[in-house]
Amino acid sequence: MKKIIVSILALFAFAFANGQAKEGQVSKGKWLIEANTGFGRNVGTTAMHFSSSDGITSYNIGAEGGYFIKDNLALKLGLGYGEIDGNGEPIAYKIGAKYYLKTMIPIELSYNGVGFGSADANPTYVGTQIGYALFLGKNISIEPGIRYNIATHKQYYDNSLQLNIGFALHF
Repeated sequence: MKKIIVSILALFAFAFANGQAKEGQVSKGKWLIEANTGFGRNVGTTAMHFSSSDGITSYNIGAEGGYFIKDNLALKLGLGYGEIDGNGEPIAYKIGAKYYLKTMIPIELSYNGVGFGSADANPTYVGTQIGYALFLGKNISIEPGIRYNIATHKQYYDNSLQLNIGFALHF
């Protein structure tokens, strides 16, 4: 057991030492394209999501893109498409900003939602997310994170917590 724990710690230390942005991936003028997986309640998300519970199936596919307006700060837009039990065709959207603290801790603030049905009943959220960016090479990072969404229409929807694993391409 002791060898397993030491091996895991060594792996994390190696990943931490070698997995940092060293080649300007988060520099001004660079582009970011990412796809996220969403675990938790699927709320106005541009993440990849599939769930089936109590005979109701829902899915969502989407992606996000961003442009670094200055070092470590990207403005982002995202779009997604999904269905809930074959009904409706909600289009998810996101607009926000992502800041890489010390080039490895992405912090995001965004406005996201889904458009379907009556406009005043559409779910919209102000969300914040924090995670860790593990750079696997010059252009690829994996970014696990935790996100909290604050509902703007509390009469229809609740706040929610999500866990995400993001896969990002840096150009």
